[in-house]
Amino acid sequence: MRIAVASGKGGTGKTTVATSLALCLAANGGSALSPAGPPLLLDCDVEAPNAHLFLRPSWEAVWPVGIPVPQIDPAGCTACGRCAEVCAFNALAILGSGVQVFPELCHGCGSCTLACPEGVITEVVRPIGVLRRGTAQQGIDFGHGELSIGEPMAVPVIRELKRQVNARPGQVVILDAPPGTSCPVVEAVRGSDFLLLVTEPTPFGLHDLRLAVEVGHALGLPMGAVINRDGIGDDSVTRFCENKGIPVLMRIPFERAIARDSALGRTLLETHPEYAPRFRELAGDILRQVEGAR
Repeated sequence: MRIAVASGKGGTGKTTVATSLALCLAANGGSALSPAGPPLLLDCDVEAPNAHLFLRPSWEAVWPVGIPVPQIDPAGCTACGRCAEVCAFNALAILGSGVQVFPELCHGCGSCTLACPEGVITEVVRPIGVLRRGTAQQGIDFGHGELSIGEPMAVPVIRELKRQVNARPGQVVILDAPPGTSCPVVEAVRGSDFLLLVTEPTPFGLHDLRLAVEVGHALGLPMGAVINRDGIGDDSVTRFCENKGIPVLMRIPFERAIARDSALGRTLLETHPEYAPRFRELAGDILRQVEGAR
């Protein structure tokens, strides 16, 4: 089972929920909630990964991520322009009697290499980030990606993280998605069995929750919500969820102590163990929602 934890905006407590859910499943490994033992948590927020600050994994493997970009042999290039024509991302342009490559715009699709009538385009790998895998608290399998500073495209790193950091058979996978509703979020949650949306009861929270729900509907994912900082704002988020048929599976109250401990890099279950039964109930509700959707 793959559970994606997402939010329409940053700062809602998405990582707090993802790490707490992982710790809960690790503590209940071998049960119906996590039959294959501790889960695999993938931090897909590759532009600003932070789940490792809470779970403190021991890194066991690090490897680079790159995308293939075109390299053109000027001796054989006729500047016919075919490569620039087929590039959907404007990563190539004809300038005078040659072709200019803009590597930062290249998505590595390989169309230019296939289309070149002279066969003078080869591909070289351009590093754009790294992947790490290790073991975190309570035996949690952990992986994250980190996009290199200045690189514009997070999607290839997320894609490789999901492809290369594999789960064991029957292992629950928790994907801590990037904030927002753009392409990196879509790539992170694609293929999940359940989308858990973390929101807050504020006008901004409601606005961005609407967008996140649209993404979930477009991908055909069953959804549930966690309302964090409950007690501030109003009941508009609750009413929205009721109208859309999205169950509110948990509420976490607005408490200064929770925010303080989070700022110190301590997990919610570490500082507030009374939440453990509530996260077990959350995991059970998600399992029932997934089974009901199949």
